[in-house]
Amino acid sequence: MAAEVTRVYKEQIPSARLIGKRYTDEHRNAAGSFTDQWEEWFANGWFEKIGQFGCLPESEGASYGIMRMNGIQFEYWIGMLFPKHIEVPEGFDHADLEEGAAGICWLYGKDNGELFGMEPHKRCMAKIAEQGWGLGENPWFFERYHPVRFMTPDEHGNVILDYGVYLK
Repeated sequence: MAAEVTRVYKEQIPSARLIGKRYTDEHRNAAGSFTDQWEEWFANGWFEKIGQFGCLPESEGASYGIMRMNGIQFEYWIGMLFPKHIEVPEGFDHADLEEGAAGICWLYGKDNGELFGMEPHKRCMAKIAEQGWGLGENPWFFERYHPVRFMTPDEHGNVILDYGVYLK
C-alpha cells in the first residue's frame, strides 16, 4: 500500500529556532536517503540531549526533518524546534525560522519507507494545490515526527507522518 493523505490543513507556525545538524546531498547513503544520520541521532541520544532545553510548546516534543534548497545546495536538517532565544548547545547547529503559515498533510502508512521520497511529496503538494494554497519562495519543507501520531502504530501497524511546507 502506498502512503495515503488522510488530512490536509493550514497551520500557523510560530517563529522558532531549529537546533540540530545540517546535512547535504554528500551525506546521503547509497539508497539516496538520510537514514544513516537518523540512526546516528538515535544511537547518540541527541534528541534527548537537546530536548532537555525546552522545545517550542507548539511542536509538542516532535522531532523534525526539515529541508530546502539554499541556492544550489540542498539542505536536510535533523533536529527539534525551540523558542528563538535558546542558546545552541555545543556540537549542534541552528537555523532561525520565521513565523508563517504551513500547509500540512497527514501521510498515513507503514514506517517502511512508503512515507518518504518523491511520491508522497508529490501527493501532498497536489493536495495543497487543490486547496488553492501557493508555496512560499524557496520554502522550507518538513517531516514532523509527532510523538503520538508517528511513534504509536495503530491496529494495522500504520503511523501518521506530518508533512508540511511553508506557504505564501
